[in-house]
Amino acid sequence: MWLIAIGSRREELNLIDCYESYRQRYDMEHLFRFGKQKLLMTAYSTPDVEHEENWFKLTLIAYVNLWAARNLAIVLPHAWEQYLKTNKSVKITPSLVQRDFYRIISTLGTMAKSPKRRGYSSGGIKGYKKTPRTRHIVIKGTEQKFSKITKSWHPRRRSLLIISIFQ
Repeated sequence: MWLIAIGSRREELNLIDCYESYRQRYDMEHLFRFGKQKLLMTAYSTPDVEHEENWFKLTLIAYVNLWAARNLAIVLPHAWEQYLKTNKSVKITPSLVQRDFYRIISTLGTMAKSPKRRGYSSGGIKGYKKTPRTRHIVIKGTEQKFSKITKSWHPRRRSLLIISIFQ
């Protein structure tokens, strides 16, 4: 195996630190794969960066909850997972904990009080109209490919179409 350390402070690193950092990358890859497939890490799309960062933090909190509940989880195999029924020394994975998470939450209970109705809300102010978001032009490809970009408004789709003429 060949490892390389690049940077102005590379002399401060020893071989063991480089190797440990290399080994930790597998943990990160598993986290991102599980987060994207099971925790909907990339499912939330918003134009606001702050909201997207909050969603990412929320999925990480969900992953930490699965890690914290790993000792309480029991194996609930699917019908096609016969090997899990016979094997008693199964390593509890985040997927197995997520499968049993409803039971874990149900047994723990909650300290929150049940919600009480406080009347009807007044609703929005009459005549108030929200200001629409500003529309931005989406350019796909590099700028060198486009010689001219024109904008047109499509009345049915109510969206901004970009007509591009290639060189």
